[in-house]
Amino acid sequence: MRKFFFTILLLFMLSCNVFAANVIPDAVSLNNTNTLGVYQVGHSLVLYTDPDERSQVKQRIIWTKDDVVIPQNLKLTDLFVLYLENKDLALMAVTDETDEWVEVIYDNSTGQKGWIKKDDPYKFNTWMNFFSMYGRKYGLTILKGSPESVNNMYGSTDDNAKVISTINKQPDMINLNVIRGNWMLVTVVDVDRTPKTGYIRWRSDDGVKYLFPKFN
Repeated sequence: MRKFFFTILLLFMLSCNVFAANVIPDAVSLNNTNTLGVYQVGHSLVLYTDPDERSQVKQRIIWTKDDVVIPQNLKLTDLFVLYLENKDLALMAVTDETDEWVEVIYDNSTGQKGWIKKDDPYKFNTWMNFFSMYGRKYGLTILKGSPESVNNMYGSTDDNAKVISTINKQPDMINLNVIRGNWMLVTVVDVDRTPKTGYIRWRSDDGVKYLFPKFN
């Protein structure tokens, strides 16, 4: 009986570790909003002070699916905007870009940045491309802490446009149709089970994001 109990406990702990390994935003962040998009990285990173391999190495980072190995004071949530353990997909926020380099935030809690040389130019995605790709595939969710106005659905991409409907609570699915600047044309099935279509703000003028692809 005791062996069975410890087996169940071990399985529970393992499942918690897998869950904990994922980094998925669930709340609005007012830090580090002035970013261009995201870059997909591997498990070993060399960050430079400038976009030049002759410049000073600012930080070397090695991480696993469960933790940051070097430096040990960092956490996965400090390092990534998004990490999906089952897809081994790790994305860091990009603040600047050249043809061969990206400047990324490697500590979300302090805003520390460094340059990474691209190993593949297609691993960089602007926020619009990222949302278009994953928002269409998985749908969207409204982040906690978003202003009440995010629930307003408008007839056009204008804060002064007529409100044609309102999202009454967090819907099961927000389907993305089109992105136009800081606005999205979405279709929502709300509590009344009737589809509603209209424009909602997905980010503020200064880059605060109110929605995120619904990975979980």
